[in-house]
Amino acid sequence: MKLVNIHKLLLLMLFLLLKMEIASGQVWTLKQCIDTALVHNNNLESGRNSIAIGKEREKEAKAHLLPKVTANADYKYFTDLPYQLMPLSTFNPAASEGQFNEIQFGVPHNINANLQIALPLYSADINGAIRNTKLALELSELKYQKSEEEVYYEISNLYYNAKIISHQLNFVKANLKNAEKLLENLQSLKDEKLATGTDVSKIELQVSQLKNQEQNLSYKYGQINNALKFTMGVSLDLNMEIETDIRFEESLQEESGIILDYQIAKTQEQLIQSEISTLNQSRFIPNVNLVGSYGTTGFGYDQSPNEFLKFFPMSFVGLQLSYPIFNKGVTKRKLKQKQFELENNALQQELISEANAMKIENAEMQKDMTKKSLLTTEEQIALAQKIYNESLLQKNEGLVNLTEVLLAENALREAQQANLTAIIDYLKADLELKKLRGNIRNINY
Repeated sequence: MKLVNIHKLLLLMLFLLLKMEIASGQVWTLKQCIDTALVHNNNLESGRNSIAIGKEREKEAKAHLLPKVTANADYKYFTDLPYQLMPLSTFNPAASEGQFNEIQFGVPHNINANLQIALPLYSADINGAIRNTKLALELSELKYQKSEEEVYYEISNLYYNAKIISHQLNFVKANLKNAEKLLENLQSLKDEKLATGTDVSKIELQVSQLKNQEQNLSYKYGQINNALKFTMGVSLDLNMEIETDIRFEESLQEESGIILDYQIAKTQEQLIQSEISTLNQSRFIPNVNLVGSYGTTGFGYDQSPNEFLKFFPMSFVGLQLSYPIFNKGVTKRKLKQKQFELENNALQQELISEANAMKIENAEMQKDMTKKSLLTTEEQIALAQKIYNESLLQKNEGLVNLTEVLLAENALREAQQANLTAIIDYLKADLELKKLRGNIRNINY
């Protein structure tokens, strides 16, 4: 999975296109909002940085396989030359055993310079670190996909809410316009003694209520619009309008895609298994390094008349083995911790699988219910509209009073609101089902 590499060119192209679209001030589609969020959302940007960090850590772990070369140099001036005890028989064969004579060795000036090389032939820690960083990178990429899915879901949810508020606002404005027109007619009828003051007051109350509802919906639309901009990662000052058309074509039955929560848990399991393997290998297999050194050693004497400074080569190659004999049971304790982590991970996978199956079943029932509600509210709108039209005709003919007309109009408004609510509930249920099945990217734009 190389998501960042795949996204780099696409994100650059999207960024340029979105800049042009922002400047043009056109109506934003759901796809444009999601594409903008994929470029500008701070959580996704943080996720891309985490993936880049994971790649660098993997490279760092692999770099430990390369030979390490160090240059060393030191100079020592001995104000007191070191002493050593020599058997006295070395100088006097007749001397008895157990007698020694102290002797100073060396010269005051000592110079050492060398290059040292160390190449790991086998190291459980290095091999384990490479495996772990690779799995950690896969985990970061899965979490990035999870963040993308959350952005898809959140943007779509906010977009649908903004749509429903926009339609509610349009209904209220249309009803307010009709109410103001009716109020004007009643005022004329009242002046001609054909309508009562009570009838006028009822319509005035309705106009006041509709104006208050319009104001509240306008504020609510602004709040949702700001939340949408924030999630997209654009400025709150951006003048943005959304598409108001509502399309709720039933999507075809889709097979479940990758459930990222479960995939993340599986990758975490692999990471724990890798850590256990590394700990076991470090217990029983020694680390092996190829080592070597090439340099020179200098000796100097500065007392007349025998001053000198001489250098002598010194080099070696060899193998270095490192094997832990006793570390106070630290590795054993770490292994027990990892076993508990493995058990918790298995429980987590089981929980994710069962919870997801339950949520999918509930979401399917919710979608079926909202679909039936959608059909019912469409029938109710047609019936309420018919009743309202007939009430107006009967009112003009003096067959019914104003109260019945107002009741018919309220029933029509309630049917309209119920239909909008059913539509948005259906869209949200479908969105939730796609999210649970791992198909959130297949949104009906």
